[in-house]
Amino acid sequence: MSWTSDADLHWSVEEACANARPSPNQIVFGGWLLRASGGPTRRTNALNPLRGRRDDPAAVIAAADAVYRGLGQPLIVRVPDLAPEMDAALDRLGFRAEGETDTLFAAGAACHAPAPADLVLTPEPDAAWFAAQSACEGPVSALAAQTYRASLASLLLPRVFARRMRDGRPAAVGYGALDRGLLVLESVVTHPEHRRAGHATALVAGLMAWARARQAEGACLQVVADNGPARALYETLGFSRRLYGYRYRRRD
Repeated sequence: MSWTSDADLHWSVEEACANARPSPNQIVFGGWLLRASGGPTRRTNALNPLRGRRDDPAAVIAAADAVYRGLGQPLIVRVPDLAPEMDAALDRLGFRAEGETDTLFAAGAACHAPAPADLVLTPEPDAAWFAAQSACEGPVSALAAQTYRASLASLLLPRVFARRMRDGRPAAVGYGALDRGLLVLESVVTHPEHRRAGHATALVAGLMAWARARQAEGACLQVVADNGPARALYETLGFSRRLYGYRYRRRD
């Protein structure tokens, strides 16, 4: 597909990023998407704006707070620059901001390096991929692991899961999902023992080659704003355009 304006591109990327990391539990009301997967991940446990008309922020906050309280979860609101109207209401209620994140874009899945021959690609996250992901990510709680698996089990888009091994041990892992011509890069992580050796670059190049073969028109990802090494890596791969930022808002 082609995008008719910057706003159309930005919202298309916003939707694709949400679809690439779904929550198995969610509801829509008043132009907002409430996601409640459980576990520690903010992305799948936050209130998110949708494209188009949205209800009054105060009413949405009250309704969402009641739902989250019923689930025993805190209200977390994800506020992208695309929908800043929520900020004023949250300021009045004493919600602080955290987790500043940037959304980056590469036209045409820009990196044209071929996929490395030793990159393992699978259509589903098999046991070997999950083992590699766990080794690269490091220890997490049982609940975090459970909700992450549930999120991936809910993924409906065309996708590919990649891992790169060195001497029989995981060096880097990640996955990509394709949504209406957009490749979304997700969960890219390098094992601490293999950092600064080009493994993440090779892995992302492989994911982008997979997407180009499927006529992707662009690639996107979301990265913590102050993560300098990750931003430098993605810059070399063609992610030179910042589309918009977002932050989470929650009570102390």
